[in-house]
Amino acid sequence: MTNEQDIEVFLEDQGTLAQKKYRFSEVKKMTNNFTDKLGEGGFGVVYKGKIHNGYHVAVKILRASKGNVKDFINEVASISRTSHVNVVQLLGFCLEGKKKALIYEFMPNGSLDKFISNKGLERTSSLTWDNLLQIAKGIAKGLEYLHKGCNTRILHFDIKPHNILLDDNFCPKISDFGLAKLCPGKESTISVSYARGTIGYVAPEVCNKHFGGVSQKSDVYSFGMLLLEIVGVRNNINVEATETSEYFPDWIYRKLEQDQDLKSDNVTATEEKETERRMIAVSLWCIQTFPKDRPTMSRVIEMLEGNMNSQEIPPKPVLSSPTIGLVPELTTSSLQSE
Repeated sequence: MTNEQDIEVFLEDQGTLAQKKYRFSEVKKMTNNFTDKLGEGGFGVVYKGKIHNGYHVAVKILRASKGNVKDFINEVASISRTSHVNVVQLLGFCLEGKKKALIYEFMPNGSLDKFISNKGLERTSSLTWDNLLQIAKGIAKGLEYLHKGCNTRILHFDIKPHNILLDDNFCPKISDFGLAKLCPGKESTISVSYARGTIGYVAPEVCNKHFGGVSQKSDVYSFGMLLLEIVGVRNNINVEATETSEYFPDWIYRKLEQDQDLKSDNVTATEEKETERRMIAVSLWCIQTFPKDRPTMSRVIEMLEGNMNSQEIPPKPVLSSPTIGLVPELTTSSLQSE
């Protein structure tokens, strides 16, 4: 589907064209001829802009390729159905020949990855442990909404720090729905033609159906990996686990079995240690090898809020290293999308 009119007809049939449509000349004007670049990825480039009422926006310009036509349709069709404090708001779009743009609300604090990586001092200077816990809860609530709060269930398939945006109060908002899949039926599992997502966050069943059906539990796995990164545990894989080619969850359990600290050098207070342990425990439940062993996002929220015994470490999965040797052709940072 490459014809502009065909795409619009399709989106109208889906009931997803409530957002304002802009001409490309208007997009150039609102971005001051693309002068303030916020970021760049495989999908295209994001610029800061301002619309007529002075409201700041983020403008994503999609690269002209066949794959990005699908990403554009996915993103507009899925996010147009959402309205939640923890999901970024789509304000408009541009569809003019091969020129495609998406206009979003602007998030002053950018993406989460810059606050939880080892680069710079932004994490220690800006985010307290309470901040990190509130961010984790917000992402979980956004995912719960996508899975059960929308009229049409939405699976995101690319939950990672780069796709979590933070507003001026550090409220997290899930973004980038280019790989999302709509699930209009009540089936618990869905069919996907290709593995989709980003290596390191992709659930085993997305790569190989031997581990179970692809479902909302696949997003739960990605959230678990994200949560480990929020806590700071996952950063250690860059130093130790990578050198030994050890599967990351195996590395965590080995550390736990040896009664070694997983992190965190900046944890001092008892309350902070309890928060850290709770978040690690929840993440380990989320990254269980088989989907049936993972909690739903509703249960994840309960555990993060401390409304149940959330600090119990789950048993180590019987089957370890689920993706090793299963997808040797995956050498890039992102898997192929449908």
